[in-house]
Amino acid sequence: MGLALLVNGEIYLVTEVHHVKPGKGSAFVRVRLKNLKTDLTLEKTFRNSDRLEDVFLEEKKLQYLYRTGDSFHFMDQVSFEERAVDLDKLGEGAQFLQENMEVTVLLYKNQIQKLSLPTFIVANITETEPGFKGDTSKAGNKPATVETGATVQVPLFINKGDRIKIDTRSGEYVERVQK
Repeated sequence: MGLALLVNGEIYLVTEVHHVKPGKGSAFVRVRLKNLKTDLTLEKTFRNSDRLEDVFLEEKKLQYLYRTGDSFHFMDQVSFEERAVDLDKLGEGAQFLQENMEVTVLLYKNQIQKLSLPTFIVANITETEPGFKGDTSKAGNKPATVETGATVQVPLFINKGDRIKIDTRSGEYVERVQK
């Protein structure tokens, strides 16, 4: 994590900085920013006279405990304080949360701004169409439901009870894991 700025009331992470000194006129800085909540990229130019507000983001590890309605409950591993996070802050990642999973959160003024899951999880298949002998990974895909409730497209040879590795960023099947 690098520098964060408050621009138009939104928190942005600085991803790229270019200092430009033209032959004529004053120097300026061209910055590429990434919105912390929406992940949209923005390019802005700042002059020496522009005033920017730094944002101090704190990174913490939390452990997932349980879900109640649209709230997900996490525990701080150091202070043992429990925090509730709304579904809208989790986004698509909520479907891959497993009990006792450790996640990383970014806090601003002690409020959770963004939650990041591990890149990969291993989950059991709880429901899918049965596979047939001779099916290969090149023959196609079928939907499968994993223990977290998420539906993932898997190769035809995957059966109920198999363990698979899933990429939480894209929600895609990676490989079958031996028990």
